[in-house]
This record gives sequence, C-alpha cells and structure tokens, in this order.
Amino acid sequence: MSLSRRQLLAHALAASAGASIAPQAIAQPSQPIRLLVGFPPGGGSDAIARLLADRLRHELGTSVVVDNRPGAGGQIAAQVLKSAAPDGHTLFLSHDHTISILPQVVRKPGFDPVHDFAPVAGIATFVNALAVSSSTPARNLAEYVQWIGEEAKRGTVGIPAPASTPEFLVKLLGQHYQLDLVAAPYKGSAPMLADMLGNQIPAGIGSVQDFMENHRAGKLRVIGVLGSRRQAAMPEVPTLAEQGVGGFEDLPYYGIYAPRATPKAFVERFSAAVAQVLRQPDVHEQLTALGLSVLYMTPAQLAEREQAYTQVWKRIIQTSGFKPQ
Repeated sequence: MSLSRRQLLAHALAASAGASIAPQAIAQPSQPIRLLVGFPPGGGSDAIARLLADRLRHELGTSVVVDNRPGAGGQIAAQVLKSAAPDGHTLFLSHDHTISILPQVVRKPGFDPVHDFAPVAGIATFVNALAVSSSTPARNLAEYVQWIGEEAKRGTVGIPAPASTPEFLVKLLGQHYQLDLVAAPYKGSAPMLADMLGNQIPAGIGSVQDFMENHRAGKLRVIGVLGSRRQAAMPEVPTLAEQGVGGFEDLPYYGIYAPRATPKAFVERFSAAVAQVLRQPDVHEQLTALGLSVLYMTPAQLAEREQAYTQVWKRIIQTSGFKPQ
C-alpha cells in the first residue's frame, strides 16, 4: 500500500533539489504568519510546528505564530484555513489524516483539500506504532495479544482521532487475532498519552513521534511499529510485520498548506523557506529524533503524494466496509 518506487525516488531527489525554488522578493508578509495546527499542545504535530515556526521566522523575516485549533482530527483547523484570507498570512501544518483520510470518512467535513487548499511544502514521512502503558505487562505483540485474551475488557486501544489510520489499525489487529479490540478516540495524541501515562487505558496507537519521549523515559513501551523496517530512533522495537502482522504498509506524511487562492509568489516563498529550514543539520536531527524521515516536497510533489495516499485509503476504506459518518 506504499507509493511506487518511481514516486518515492522523485520525492527523494526533490529533497536535494529544493534549494532551486527561488523566493519571490515581492512576496514579503506584512504581518505575523499564523501556522494552524489541528491538535492540542504537547503532541507530535505541535512539536513539529513549533520547531518549524521558530526557524521560518528567520527565513521569512517575520514572526510565525502557532495557532492550535484542536478537535475532530484536524477538521476544525482545516475549516479555519478554508475561511482564512488568501493573503499569505495563514498556513496549516497537517498530516495525512486530515488531508487524505478525513474527507472520505466524514459526510460533511466542511472543506475539500483539492479545491480549498494550496499545497506549499512536504516536510516528512513517518510511521505509526502500537504502545502499551506501564501497567500493561506485555513486552511484545504476542504477549499483548495473550494478555488481552485473558480478559476481554483489556482490549481498549486509544487513538488520537476517530476514523483515522490508528482506528483502522485497531480493526486490522482485531481481525488478525480474532480479538474484540475497541478503539477509544481522543481529541489528539496529548490527551490520549495523558490517559496512557495515568494507566487509564492499557494501549494506544499513534505516530512514532507521539510516543518517542515517554518510551525513552520508560513511562510506556512501544511494542511494534509499522513500515518495512525498524526506526532509527528506536531500533530495538520490531516492526509489526516481524511479529506476524503484515499487509499494511503505509507512508503517512506531514505537509504545509495555504488557502487555495494564495498568490503563487507567497506559496513559492514559503516553500523555499521550508526547504532551507529542513536542510539545517540541527533541524534535521531534531525531526529525526521525533521519529520522522525528513523529506522536502515541492508544492507539486506534495499534491502528488496527497492524491496517491488518498487513493490508497479509498481502497482500504471500501474494503473495510466503513461508512462515512
């Protein structure tokens, strides 16, 4: 379910070619730029946004303020972007869920990414992971499955948003092991983590960067990651495929968007600034430490990835029998 080798190669080549986008001198924002985030402070999206906002301030010559608009899996922030003036003062940092998945699982999302948003720059790809709380004795997937089998009520799994990639992963694991797993949706990864750390729920599925810090601190345990290989940031954690659950390979992504009618000069300037920031060694290091694979994408390449990922999820959703709500 991953993108083709040709597409991935094109994106990889773009990472080294990003500097070729020349900023437009006429596209200088006249006031602070608002960077919308669809999830609350404390989560992976927020951490990425604050790092980029700080560095983009230097590249753009104006302040960049993170504006958290949590709720509905990023839907609220997306609606804010749609209604924002296309004057180069509003951007939206989002991952694949809000852009490629949510419009397919919600009857009236209140926005259309293709018609309402202008892709600015791709930032990175990442993988999802399964983690358990400190009160859960499991050290790997087999032990987790055995532990749930001993008592059905243990099968609650937190997810950062309803009808998201993690929810479909919960369905996949339940079907694979014939377990009655129940997805418990939250308004972002931060409140989900709070309940995991407080031992209110035994497990959760989210992006690797959501769990990284607490995994390293021993406050929870990541027991499996998706993808075809282990993650450099936590090489001791095996993939789910290594543990017997294959057939679900994806490459979620992070991107930045602007209102559709934003002048091309602003979009090009912003994209060039993102490319410059992602080439900074310490930024690359910090994003990698969060569990991301840094991958700059031009506006056209981000649009291509969005379209390809949307088609991947269209097939998954149709196969699962999920009905838009």
